Amino acid sequence: MSVVTRFAPSPTGHLHVGNLRTALMNFLIARKAGGTFILRLDDTDGGRSTAAFAAAIEEDLDWLGLRRDRLERQSARLDRYAAAAARLRQSGRLYECFESPAELDLKRKKLLSMGRPPVYDRASLALDDAGRAARRAQGPGYWRFLLDRERIEWTDGVLGPLTIDSGSISDPVLIRADGQVLYTFASVVDDIEMGVTHIVRGADHVTNTATQIQIMRALGATPPAFAHHSLLTGAGGEALSKRLGTLSLRDLRARGVEPMALLALMARLGSSRPVEPARSLRELADGFDLATFGAAPTRFDPEDLWPLNRAWLAGLDDGHDAVAPRLAALGVPAELRAAFWAALRANLSRLDELGAWWAICRDGAAGAVAPEDRAFVASALALLPPRPWGPLAWAEWTDRVKAATGRKGRALHAPLRLALTGRASGPEMAALMPLLQRLPQPA
Repeated sequence: MSVVTRFAPSPTGHLHVGNLRTALMNFLIARKAGGTFILRLDDTDGGRSTAAFAAAIEEDLDWLGLRRDRLERQSARLDRYAAAAARLRQSGRLYECFESPAELDLKRKKLLSMGRPPVYDRASLALDDAGRAARRAQGPGYWRFLLDRERIEWTDGVLGPLTIDSGSISDPVLIRADGQVLYTFASVVDDIEMGVTHIVRGADHVTNTATQIQIMRALGATPPAFAHHSLLTGAGGEALSKRLGTLSLRDLRARGVEPMALLALMARLGSSRPVEPARSLRELADGFDLATFGAAPTRFDPEDLWPLNRAWLAGLDDGHDAVAPRLAALGVPAELRAAFWAALRANLSRLDELGAWWAICRDGAAGAVAPEDRAFVASALALLPPRPWGPLAWAEWTDRVKAATGRKGRALHAPLRLALTGRASGPEMAALMPLLQRLPQPA
């Protein structure tokens, strides 16, 4: 059996780290098995879904390298949902309801006051033809799926054996009064007809999965394998929901997070395996195992991305697709690009830091000499060896200065680094010094 997975976001906003967790898990399962990964846009809500958000979702996934094998849009499949709904009506599993939100809220409060679960009482199911006609005269009805009152059981890929009493769940609304097909139903029809074999999504969908299993069986289908990953929290254990706007993929991208740093973190976060740098999606797929993930809420701290970002950048060469265009755009001469990148790559948290370092090499650093070091630096600059400088120039120069001034260790090296670069830390000076085009003048 060929493995088929899907990621089904609604194009009503930008993707965030919570969405990415779901997308990545489904992608890695498909790639590990040599199967199919479907991007399916849940765009049946015409009032909120936009073409701009749909395009942004595709762009974000492309940036990450999560290439889809198929793109589907639910808005193009309304006839399939209508056909499935007709089958459920014919079998008596889809029934029309008429209660207003106010009526339902009153029923819910009454049940809660009696200490009973707020489950819909199926009053509309008891209406006769005349009663339904009278309610329709007041406005169109909406449609609920008639659940079998039984225990719904499945073995979850993350949570293990699960069982839910359908008697504790209201018959789900599948079609609104305005005709809009809701996610619960459209997703089931799509999963059946697209041959989806594995579904990974957040733990907040567990109850929804129980109802969808029954809908699938009512349509004559065998449910796929389900797995529900834990939900993300903030670094302190707080709910992430209020911060997701600042944790969108495009926000992280704008801050300089590299795709493989983000993917390496999300592929292991919440599992029993350590988070480690990765060089490719193939590597992540080969090492991915749902069985290693736990059910406890998973803490996400954006600061954990930076060590992975640094490790990723340090492993690149100057010809990499992420590096070469950046060096060219900065105006680094072709003959200096390999040496410049080799000097900087182990000291970068973000690629956009390259610009400041090239400015230092090209234009010279702004004067940054402590008053007590001015005489020392002026004397040291007078001892500079002649150009061109090679990899031994820094050692030769500091040896001369040490012999002339008696300074050594940090007292020797720190003021000279600061004078040449304007920075208290950075790349190895032996690698950086040959790249310096201009030097500061003695104070």
